[in-house]
Amino acid sequence: MEALDAMETYGVISLIPVAVVIVTAIITKRALESLVLGTFVGAILIAKSAWWGTWFDYTLTEIGDSAYYIIMFGMFGAMIRILQYSGSALGFADIGARLANSRKKTMLFTWVLGIIIFVEDYLNALGVGVAMQTLTDKWKISREYLAFIVNSTGAAVCILVPFSSWGILYASQIEEVGVLGEVSGFNAYVNSIPFMLYAWIAVIVVPLFILGVVPLYGPMKKAEERVLGTGRVFPDYHYEEEIVDGMQDDTKPSNALNFIVPMIVLIGITIYTADIVFGVIISVVAAFIMLFFQKLMSLGQFCDHIVGGFKDMLYVTMLVLAAFVLQDFNDALGLTPFVIDSVAPILSPALFPAVTFIVIAGLAFATGSFWGVAAISFPIILPLAIALNVNPYMAIGAVAAATAFGSHACFYSDAVTVTCAATGLKNMDYARTALPLIGLPLVLGVLAYLVLGIVMA
Repeated sequence: MEALDAMETYGVISLIPVAVVIVTAIITKRALESLVLGTFVGAILIAKSAWWGTWFDYTLTEIGDSAYYIIMFGMFGAMIRILQYSGSALGFADIGARLANSRKKTMLFTWVLGIIIFVEDYLNALGVGVAMQTLTDKWKISREYLAFIVNSTGAAVCILVPFSSWGILYASQIEEVGVLGEVSGFNAYVNSIPFMLYAWIAVIVVPLFILGVVPLYGPMKKAEERVLGTGRVFPDYHYEEEIVDGMQDDTKPSNALNFIVPMIVLIGITIYTADIVFGVIISVVAAFIMLFFQKLMSLGQFCDHIVGGFKDMLYVTMLVLAAFVLQDFNDALGLTPFVIDSVAPILSPALFPAVTFIVIAGLAFATGSFWGVAAISFPIILPLAIALNVNPYMAIGAVAAATAFGSHACFYSDAVTVTCAATGLKNMDYARTALPLIGLPLVLGVLAYLVLGIVMA
């Protein structure tokens, strides 16, 4: 209700903060500063001359509400450091090298591993990103390409599996809308999976790029030419600014189980408790116990890695917190209800799937809020679908796929941020190289929804 009131008050003005963020990021190529500027603009629109106090209140509130994420990202950082410095990641790479014994096989192995870890997109980014660094570096695969492959099997795979965190949450939201009669939210979600066209295309297009069926283009092609020509897996500025510290140069591989067991613990505990923070804490402890008894890590080193992990993820944490604050201002301005209600009058049965996908995808990309956009969209889109005699499962599929696009493409989202942290990149590296490639499944997805809408109208 608050969002609808905000929509009546602010209307088209609610678009301004997001536009400022995107334009500023394109011009400056700096994600964090652009997000902070967007939050300033949102505060000014809401509070005018008293904007600073409003911005400060929103930010402090979000920091308090986001303690869970601060701990999660910090522990992710600790996990990454422990697995790398102990040689555990190198040990896993030695096992993986037996299967991934060529450049294309390594990329396909990365893709398959991403599909296997479907439970949670954070788990996917952390596990696959860290596990495959050594192998992809060995076969001269750019970190930009690694990040693209990893994030292409993140949310896009999660929404296609009803037992994932995304599937469970969306099923509960669908059931709460209560317009599908006796059909449970879970069954409705399962029935909608064939209609999640963008997600299917986004996953399938990755091996097509890898195998050369679809040639690389744009900045990603240049990134691959760079690494093949110079051996530099990171963007050139990383070496000029001495960002890459070569921390693995003196590290010797340890037993692959030192990587595999903590990852299994992480996945198992997360599934059992439905709490990824608890899962990563237990997995870090499990990793230390194994390494301690092998005399590969002392208690002091373990504590240093915990502190170092939080330091490593400071930028990541700040970026995600800034994105969350921007989401709060977008909600206060009524951005999502305004856009959806503005588009609703032009919807027709034939155009419904394509327009729904485009609008929700745009909102998800602009706000970086995927579950939040879905939560607002389902109560509006599903009744509209019923009123227009549109297949409700197709409507659910379009909304879910659109939010997966947001996770795939929004360069300041938590999903992309975790992916970049796990692959050693900056968010703008991902935006510059991955977005042109993501344009292909986006265009194909829109065309597919147009055809589907016409056929099923």
